[in-house]
Parts: sequence; structure tokens; C-alpha cells
Amino acid sequence: LLFYCRPKIILLTNQKVQFKIKLNRRVKNHLGSMYLGALAVGADLASGYFAFHYLQKHKKSISLIFKDFHADFYRRSMDDVVFTCDMGEEIKELIDNSLKTNQRVNLPVLVTATVPSISDEVVAKFTLTLSVKTK
Repeated sequence: LLFYCRPKIILLTNQKVQFKIKLNRRVKNHLGSMYLGALAVGADLASGYFAFHYLQKHKKSISLIFKDFHADFYRRSMDDVVFTCDMGEEIKELIDNSLKTNQRVNLPVLVTATVPSISDEVVAKFTLTLSVKTK
């Protein structure tokens, strides 16, 4: 499903990642805006990218899941959508904390979706609770 949407990384720093999903026939609904499922894919990628990145650096086995998913939609996404997560350092601290304590730890990760070709206004906000535990 992820590859079907063909997301692209357009910005990557230690703190911030941005993915873009182009609005095309694969992800367009009958109203001409982006499908809910494609928006969920973008939020999932943006919120989980840093966790997977930091997990690959550790040799310990770490369990990673999303505990819940909340979305607020403000406008229809009528063109390419950019998903932004700027919680890289917080996610790194979460994983470090799990490694130190061997306990399951949770963090609500915020993702915003915008359609820059139309406006800088946020079209949707997502909160996914990232849950990490060292095995």
C-alpha cells in the first residue's frame, strides 16, 4: 500500500521529515481530493520514519507499534499533499529511554498535512501514539 501511493521524501533533517504524495488517479477519490487511506499512509510514514531510522542504528531487538491514530480534517486535499513531522529529537529520546529502562514507552507524534500549491494552511492534523519496547 505504501508503494502504491508512491511517497517521496522532500526534506530530511535530524528534527524534521517531509513526505509528498502526488494527487493522481491512484489516490484520488470521486470528489477529486485525496483518499482518506492515502492521507493515512502519509501520516504513518511521516510519524514512523524517525523511529525506524533510529531503530536501525541499535543492535537490540525493539518492538515498535502505533497504539492509536487520530485525525482532524479541515479542508479537502485538492493537489499534492506534504506531510510534515518535526519531532525527530523527541522520538530519538523515546527510543533511548526504552533502551535504558527496558520498559514500553509511548509518545504522541504530531503530523501536519498541507497542500503548498494552493495554500500554506493545514488541511489535516494527525496524532499517532508511537509505542516502543526493548525486547
